[in-house]
Amino acid sequence: MFQACTVAAVLSVLPGAVRAQSSVTLYGILDTSLFYTNHTFNPRTRASGGHVFSLTDSDYSSSRFGLKGREDLGGGTAAIFALESGFSTSNGALGNSNGNFFGRMAYVGLTGPYGTVKMGEQYSPFALSLLNTEPRGASFFGSGAVIYIGSVFTTGLFTPNAISYTSPKIAGFEGSGMIALGGQAGNFQAGRQYSARLTYTMPHLVVDAALFSGNSGGSAASTPIPTTVAFTGRTIGAVSNWGNAIFNLSYTNYKVASSFDEQVYMGGFRYTFTPAFAADGGVWWIHDGNAGTNHSLLAAAGVTYSLSARTMVYGELAMVNNHGRLHTGLSVNGALYEPTGSSTGATIGIRHLF
Repeated sequence: MFQACTVAAVLSVLPGAVRAQSSVTLYGILDTSLFYTNHTFNPRTRASGGHVFSLTDSDYSSSRFGLKGREDLGGGTAAIFALESGFSTSNGALGNSNGNFFGRMAYVGLTGPYGTVKMGEQYSPFALSLLNTEPRGASFFGSGAVIYIGSVFTTGLFTPNAISYTSPKIAGFEGSGMIALGGQAGNFQAGRQYSARLTYTMPHLVVDAALFSGNSGGSAASTPIPTTVAFTGRTIGAVSNWGNAIFNLSYTNYKVASSFDEQVYMGGFRYTFTPAFAADGGVWWIHDGNAGTNHSLLAAAGVTYSLSARTMVYGELAMVNNHGRLHTGLSVNGALYEPTGSSTGATIGIRHLF
C-alpha cells in the first residue's frame, strides 16, 4: 500500500505525467518482386535496349520504414510527428524517396477540433489528391505514379520546407493548403511551392480536386533527386464505391517549364472477390498539349492475394504505347521510361507490412 501511494504521489508532481497520453509507433513496408520488360530506354543517350529480367523492389508499394507519434495535450488537441525513410530491398540502399535519410516525411505538428497544422517535409495536397483517386493504389508498376515521377520526379511528392493546414470535415467538405519556402536568401520566389486541395465526400462517391504551383531553385534543389522541378499541376477525380466494386475517373495536367504540357485522362477499377483476393486495373491516356504528335497509352492490371493480415503476394501486367517525344514508362524502379512504340512488362512479388 505504501509503495503504491508513493508512486502515485511522485507521478502527481511530474508535469503532464497523468494528463498527457503519448504513443510512438514503428511501422514499415517491405516489397520485393521479379520484374520483366521486353524493352528498355535510356533518356540521357536516347538509346533503346533489349529485354530485362531482374529482381527489383517496390513494384506494388514503395519500401519504407518510419516512426509516428502522438501526444494528447487535452481538449481534443494533440501534438503529432512523423519520420519516414525509403529504401531498396534489393540492395539495402536509400531509395523510394528524395535521396535523404528521412526523405519521405519529417514533420511535427498539432491536430485538434479546428484542423491540423504540419511543419517539415511532407506530401503536398496535390500529391495526396492523386493518391486518393488512383485505382491501383499508386503502385510503382503500371499506374499514375510512373507518370508523375517520370514527369516531375519527387517535386510535390516529398516536399521539403513545407507548412500545411488541413481543415476538419464540415458538411462533407475538407480543404487543405500548403506553402513550401525556398530558403534562398534575397529570393523568395526561388524554390517556392504552393498547393491546395478540396475534397467532398458523400455516400458512395468522393470528389477530389487539387492544384500545385512550384518554382525551381532554392535550398531544396540540392536534394539528390530533384524536388523543385518548375511546374504547375491541376487534377480533379472521383471515386465511386459500390460494395465490392470501386470505380475511378480523373483528369490531371502537368505543365512542366520548358518541357511537356501533359494532359492525363484515367479510368480504373478495383474489385474484391473475397477478403483475401482482389483485382484492379487502369488505363491512362497521356497527351502533350504543346504538340499533338506526342502521346502515350498506358494500361495495367493486377491481382493480389493476402496470405495474412500483413503479408500479400501479387502479380501485375502492363503495356505502354509511346508516340513522338513522350517516353512513358512501366515501372518507377527499373523502367521509368520506355522507347517509342509498344512495350510490355510483368511482375510478381511479395509485400509484408510491419
